[in-house]
Amino acid sequence: MDIKAIIQVIVYDYLWGTPMILFILAAGLYFTFRSGLFQFRFFGHAIKTVVKRLFKGEEGGGDGTFSPMQALSTALGSTVGTGNISGVATAIVVGGPGAVFWMWLIALLGGASAFVESTLAQIYKKKGIEGSYGGPAYYIKQALRAPALGGVFAVFLILTYMGGFNALASFNLTDFVKAYIPSENASLIIGAVVAVLSGIVIFGGGKRISKATQIMVPIMAIAYIGVALIVMILNITSLPSVIGAIFKGAFNFSSVAGGLFGATIMNGIKRGLYSNEAGIGSAPNAAASADVSHPVKQGLVQMLSVFIDTLLICSATAFMILCSGIDSSAFIDEAGNTMNGAYIQASLDSNFGVFGGYFITAALALFAFTTLVGNYFYAEMNISYLYKNALDNKPFMVMYRLLAVLVIFLGAQFSAGLAWDTADVLMGFMALINVPVCIILGNTAFRALKDYTQKRKAGKPLNFKASDIGVENTEYWK
Repeated sequence: MDIKAIIQVIVYDYLWGTPMILFILAAGLYFTFRSGLFQFRFFGHAIKTVVKRLFKGEEGGGDGTFSPMQALSTALGSTVGTGNISGVATAIVVGGPGAVFWMWLIALLGGASAFVESTLAQIYKKKGIEGSYGGPAYYIKQALRAPALGGVFAVFLILTYMGGFNALASFNLTDFVKAYIPSENASLIIGAVVAVLSGIVIFGGGKRISKATQIMVPIMAIAYIGVALIVMILNITSLPSVIGAIFKGAFNFSSVAGGLFGATIMNGIKRGLYSNEAGIGSAPNAAASADVSHPVKQGLVQMLSVFIDTLLICSATAFMILCSGIDSSAFIDEAGNTMNGAYIQASLDSNFGVFGGYFITAALALFAFTTLVGNYFYAEMNISYLYKNALDNKPFMVMYRLLAVLVIFLGAQFSAGLAWDTADVLMGFMALINVPVCIILGNTAFRALKDYTQKRKAGKPLNFKASDIGVENTEYWK
């Protein structure tokens, strides 16, 4: 059995089989109901909070590495990426239109998961030279007193984000762009260019990453959603049938025997989770670096990021594809790999002609770039967990960053199947650690939410002390 076959067995038979799917859904339901339907009750408040921060800034102490909006942009820079385009296309090709419904569901439930993990990251964040930092590895160590498990998580995160996810993002970008480069060495050329451009930002560190994503993410997201709305308007008469196909496919129990129903759910959940990353343990690394006066405030922001990522941007891709009416089965090659780039470009071409192909390629290029640099930031936060003085060791960081750039170059040379399967394996291991930890530590986040809610109702300043919720072992919030 070759490596590819082994990976596929791990992915489809074990990591992403029925038990894992049920576990992810059950955890999302638990967080949703345990928080009192938090993501729905506080949705409007979350939007107001984000808008307020855009125009008035944050009232925190000024000791964070990022502003709250930079933390949101960094998280969105990582999550709003190739998964929103190629990931959605993959889900539809393999699982049919019904996979979109399951992407929506995991996003709706994932809002609560994102709140829990990001609030925990804020509560247990650490003090650094340039501000605060933290994430799952740190709250596992601090709250669970399990530094070894925190180390295991940090290793998987580095492998996932600097390795699997960045290799996949590089592959997806190359898959789109190489159509415009008539050369047998197109993958090598594109990989080299992307690696160099990413390296310029990566070598600039966290501040440069946050500034890059803060500028690029809003622009590309608004433009992308705008084009999707135009497509929907142009195909307004077919929208009811598209929506009908999504819901019919999601509950097409007659397909159970042929395995399509299972593929629909599995691919919808996998691609939704890959896109919004709720519960995996990535966004908390950015959330911990935000300067806020209460941990729940950043939990609100990160919850909203899940909705922006999946319910807006992923849905935009889905409707652009499905409104075209193009048969997805034609975009699977002889080796069984999905031809996502060709599928999406054909869908856009059907509405905009040659402009459609150019636009989706440009959009994916921007999405992929912010993903690459955002993913690296997460990896850098966790190398500091494994090696405390990593950031101060310049020769070490040069080699570490060069390795990150090399992965981006090599990812451009991957095949579709290997790229997606590798990312799925690593993502699954992260979820297997972080989700149970969040279930165990969830009461701390829920107590913080109660504290926030009570102060808000009473009109009191939304300031936080860890002792107010019975937590003592924190560096912040004294």
